[in-house]
Amino acid sequence: MVRKFDFIVVGSGIAGMSFALKVAGKGKVAILCKTTLDEANTALAQGGVSSVTNTVLDNYEKHIQDTLIAGDGICDIEAVKKVVTNAPAQIKQLLEWGVDFDKAPDGSFDLHREGGHSEFRILHHKDSTGAEIQQSLIKRINAHPNIEVFDHHFAIDIITQHHLGQIVTRHTPDIECYGVYALNTQTNDIITFLGKVTMLATGGIGNVYTTTTNPIVATGDGIAMVHRARGVIRDMEFVQFHPTAFYHPGVRPSFLITEAMRGYGAILKTTKGEAFMEKYDPRGSLAPRDIVARAIDNEMKMAGTDHVYLDVTHKPADETREHFPMIYEKCLSYGIDITKQYIPVAPAAHYLCGGIVVNGNAESSINRLYAAGECSCTGLHGANRLASNSLIEAIVYADAAAQHAISRIDSITLRDDIPQWDDEGTSWPEEMVLITQSLKEVQQIMSSYVGIVRSDLRLQRAKARLEILFRETESLFDRSTVSRDICELRNCISVAYLIIKQATARKESRGLHYTIDYPKKNTEEK
Repeated sequence: MVRKFDFIVVGSGIAGMSFALKVAGKGKVAILCKTTLDEANTALAQGGVSSVTNTVLDNYEKHIQDTLIAGDGICDIEAVKKVVTNAPAQIKQLLEWGVDFDKAPDGSFDLHREGGHSEFRILHHKDSTGAEIQQSLIKRINAHPNIEVFDHHFAIDIITQHHLGQIVTRHTPDIECYGVYALNTQTNDIITFLGKVTMLATGGIGNVYTTTTNPIVATGDGIAMVHRARGVIRDMEFVQFHPTAFYHPGVRPSFLITEAMRGYGAILKTTKGEAFMEKYDPRGSLAPRDIVARAIDNEMKMAGTDHVYLDVTHKPADETREHFPMIYEKCLSYGIDITKQYIPVAPAAHYLCGGIVVNGNAESSINRLYAAGECSCTGLHGANRLASNSLIEAIVYADAAAQHAISRIDSITLRDDIPQWDDEGTSWPEEMVLITQSLKEVQQIMSSYVGIVRSDLRLQRAKARLEILFRETESLFDRSTVSRDICELRNCISVAYLIIKQATARKESRGLHYTIDYPKKNTEEK
């Protein structure tokens, strides 16, 4: 089956949906969701959206400097300026779309402060900001006559000249994207989606690791597809581990304890009840995430424990319940009253700072292919993302992509000579355990050897183990009927390979990439 659209969007978070809404007046839009519209990293974002709104105390320069400091010297300054200066306009857009940010009694925004921020500039909706944004955008998407949503459609590959029989390498000039092949996971049909423009908004890579705050759909699909299509991928070594995921073994995804709670006054403590962050950074529990995550990792290793604690018991109980109702109820469901008991926390894979390289218009290195949100690499985050900069980056770059795509859509024609997906000679795998066990092995390799603290030896061992899994999986893929499970495994292996390769190439400790073979001087690591 072939479906034709002006715009194809893969992914349903803030980047994909805001792009769709902004281009829908110019043509027909298809949104492909791996599951449903509401399952995306955006929906799980608790903390909020960073933007300069209180111009009495805050300004663009402060936000820019905070971002540059967190990024450890390798942010793209133009990307930082673009996001920071365009943020207020996109906040206004979100408000027009019905997003309800919390207000103070005087009617101004009730702003939070998070780690690495010099001022209170985080707009939020209680402790469920992402869910509020997600639901507001879904209402708009469902009401738009030019947008068609395809639930349970898994993008297998982007379509390029490779599928027309041409040899495509990383040195091939003018690689073009003509759409995507997608698997309807309910009927097992593979549909050829053809588009003048394709936007990848496929989110993160958290499920490459054993423990993650990401939903189970976050398997790096967009990055893997672009890698196979010979597009440019960068900064994959910079995987952010959120310092404070609720520690409850066996639960996936891990429940996030927002950084805003530390901004509110929560204190990190050892299992003996001793505060420790001041040993590592004068900013204490509000230091940037890379520093906090490594400090927690170090304390856990020294004490031989699986977690540390977050203490908010010294704050007024009613106020805590008011500010963090979702966290309060979630912890209570596990038997912990956060107003009276410490919260057990440990770092978990959370956010990827690298990904598909894009320019200021969110264009990838492949013509007619855009990327926005966590799957993209704009240069904003550098070596470490500043808290709450991700949602605002996603909508700023989705807006840039929309404007650019609209300006050129009339000059682009659909390709009508694209072959249908060829699965002749394939069959369903006889043993699903081959796929499920391989994915567990990938996650274990990455968690053990390519986590918060790395070394050349660990990376070498990870690469050697991964190469075996790669060969086994490619052989299985070639003879198997396409399924979501085998595609996700294949994508996870590609993403893991890119993380290892680019981590190995960086002969220094910087931001989220910390290696004991190239330690920083005067580092916080013991």
